[in-house]
Parts: sequence; structure tokens; C-alpha cells
Amino acid sequence: MKKINPEYIPIIGLEVHIELNTKRKMFCRCCAEHFLQAANSNTCPTCLGLPGAMPYPNKTAIENTVLFGLALGCKINKYSKFDRKHYFYPDLPKGYQITQYDLPFCLNGKWESPDGKFYQIRRVHLEEDTGKLQHKNIGDKKMSLIDFNRSGVPLMELVTEPSFHNPDDVLAFLKDIQTLARYLQISNADMEKGSMRLEANISLTKITKQLGIDEKNIKLPDYKVELKNINSFRFLKNAIHAEIVRQTNLLSRGEKIKQETRGYDEQTNSTYSQRSKENVKDYRYFPEPDIPSIVIEDETVAIIQKRLVESPWEKRKRYIKEFGLSQNYAQILTSDLNRGAYFEKLYRLTKKHHLNTKKVVDLMINKNYDQKFPTPQGLVLDLLKTIKTQSPSDEQLDRAVSEVLISQRKAVSDYKSGKENALGFLIGAVSRKLSGKGDAMTIRDKLTESLGK
Repeated sequence: MKKINPEYIPIIGLEVHIELNTKRKMFCRCCAEHFLQAANSNTCPTCLGLPGAMPYPNKTAIENTVLFGLALGCKINKYSKFDRKHYFYPDLPKGYQITQYDLPFCLNGKWESPDGKFYQIRRVHLEEDTGKLQHKNIGDKKMSLIDFNRSGVPLMELVTEPSFHNPDDVLAFLKDIQTLARYLQISNADMEKGSMRLEANISLTKITKQLGIDEKNIKLPDYKVELKNINSFRFLKNAIHAEIVRQTNLLSRGEKIKQETRGYDEQTNSTYSQRSKENVKDYRYFPEPDIPSIVIEDETVAIIQKRLVESPWEKRKRYIKEFGLSQNYAQILTSDLNRGAYFEKLYRLTKKHHLNTKKVVDLMINKNYDQKFPTPQGLVLDLLKTIKTQSPSDEQLDRAVSEVLISQRKAVSDYKSGKENALGFLIGAVSRKLSGKGDAMTIRDKLTESLGK
């Protein structure tokens, strides 16, 4: 990758679209499943935008959006509404999208990065997804076909403040957002299937030596370039970097950057112009007249709040503090809710059986032992059998116990004064002397025998 000119600081804001995994679409009773379904098989007059069809909102989708907002520390608007966003595109049959504008369900959240920095989330709102265009060659003609199965599927949108300044922080945030949606079981957020789509708004501002890089002193440029509908973390990182390089070159030559929407070409590792970018006024927002305002009572929020789980970033901090894991190991184990639960059970079992916890966790992460053994109990039993077959000789055990009793006089004294926990410490010390060989119960018996003399 080309180096980025340090005279300019990138200003990056993100928009993340996540399809919610409800059974029904957002404003009708059609099945919301669209992946690999026969084209236009899950449609009705409402999601096809036919005249006279009346929308009615999906309660579960609203509750799941509120749940997601609560997990991000958002304020939940007691009074909210849906709006019409007007633009013409073939996959939008009504000529407008039902979305939220000035009164979204969730406002002002935050995310904590692995290095402890907080990034602000502007809003989380709910809208309907569009249809899907399929470009095909039919005979000797190039044609664009429209599949409306996706039209009307509940689509949650998260919008951040323009506070990111490098692609690495962007990726860390997006991975946590994907994991959070899966933790809450509101979406599989699978980018290959299109249920999570990424957009980045990028602009550059020049750094002044007097002010330096300080969030309060950064002046937002009068333009932004949108990278739209990217379905891979790697692609987005490369696209952001390529766009930063492109804008830097233009600004260095004194050229003005055009506000537009751009795509990313993986082959050339460059962005390309798609269309000029609209301003808010171009969408002609106004309240959706066919859907009453939404009032979310405090009691409803309290009920939804009971569904909250520990967020990926909270769990990551706890794993580092409570289990002594490295940042990298904590990141791996918290990226999947089930794997994290497996690890916590495994950790308790290793302590119970006086196994080398670090060694067991290494086997889980680097050798995927958790895939080989469906339960933590099975993994630990296998390790105990292995240790038993590698048992030291009586002479090796006697020597190790003797050396530990001599070197760990305080633990010996503590045990003899009634502190049973000291025995566990001594067992661990003997086990380390034996390089992990030997059965914990055998070591225990030998120690108690020697201590009783």
C-alpha cells in the first residue's frame, strides 16, 4: 500500500446497514427470507409498491432496533416516527423509501475501542430494504432484472460521527458491531449474504502544526466522498486507503474534491466515480402519512433492556483483567458468543483440576481443540488422560515434591496453619516442576503424605 501523506488527517464517518432476522418484512406480512429464494416469490402489493397498499410496522423489528441501541448506550426516543425519503431507482418501486429522519429510535451512543478510546454513534434507525438488481446477459443483450424478495426487509442503519481517522480503527469498530448483532441474536450480519453492508464517508483536512491532531481542533471539510455498499472488511480497509491516497494527491495539487459516491475496484485497488452525491434536501423528507407516530413507553424499554447481554468490548476488557489474557487472545475468544462461553467453562475446569491454564487456552486457540471436543469437559478429560499416560516415575515425583516443600516454605506454613488454598498452590508448583506431567490427585496425595510427616 502507498504511504499516506502525514500533512493530511482523514475524517471518516460510517454507515452500517444490518438486516434484522425477523420472520416477516418491515411493513407487510411477507416472509423476510430472501437469500437463494426463487426471484419475486416472497412479495405482495405492499412490498411491490402497488397503489393503495398500506404499510404497517413490524413490532419485533422495532424492539430489536431499540435493543441494539441500548447495547450501544443510546438514548431511546420516547416519541419517534417514520419518514419518506424520495429518490428514483429501479429497485425502489414506490419512488421513495420508508425510513427515519429527524426522530430515529436511538440517538447518541458510543463504542469503546481496544485501546480505550471512545467513538460517538450519532443514531440507530430503522427502514425498509430495497429490491436487488441482477445484471445478466440474455442472448446477445445485457439486461438488468429486479428481484423484489429483499424489498421491504427490515433494515437497521447505524450512523457514526465523523470521528475515525484510520482504517484500522474502522475495522475494529465494524467487527465489534457485527459481533454485537450476533450476541443479541437480532441478525447473523453475514456480509457474503448481504445482511450487513458497509459505507464510509471520507474527507481530508490539513493538519496545522500549531493545533496538532486534537478532536476539538479538527475542522470538518465542506465535502465528503461516499464509498458505498462494500461487503467485506478487507475490501473496505483497502477502499478507504485507496480513497485517502486519491484525495491526498488531488489536494496536494491544489484541486477541489467533488462530493460524490464512489465504488471500489479490487483489481486496480482504486476507487471509481459512480454518481454525484445528493444532499439531504434532495431527498425531500416528510413524515410517512400512512404510519402513526411510534410511542415507546419506559416500561417497554425496561422489558427490552432485560434482553441485554455483555457487549463484545465489555467482555474483552473482563477477559484481560479476570483471566489475564492478551489483547489478541481476548479479541479471538470474544468474537463468537459460544466460543467465549466454552472458554469460561474450560477456564474453571482447568483451575479445578490444576491444569496449566495458559497451555490449555493455547490448545483451544492455536490448535482448535474446542472444535475437536464439543464440550469443555471432554477436552479436560482428554488432557487428564494424556497427563496420566505421561506420569513421572516415583523417584521424579518424590524429588519434585521435596524441592517444592523446601523452596515454598511460606505456602507450607500457610497450609499447616489451616489455609487449604495453599495446597492448590503447592500442587501447581509441583506440576510445573514436572513440566505438566502427572495426575493432580496423585501429586495431591504425595504432598499431603509428605506434609503430614
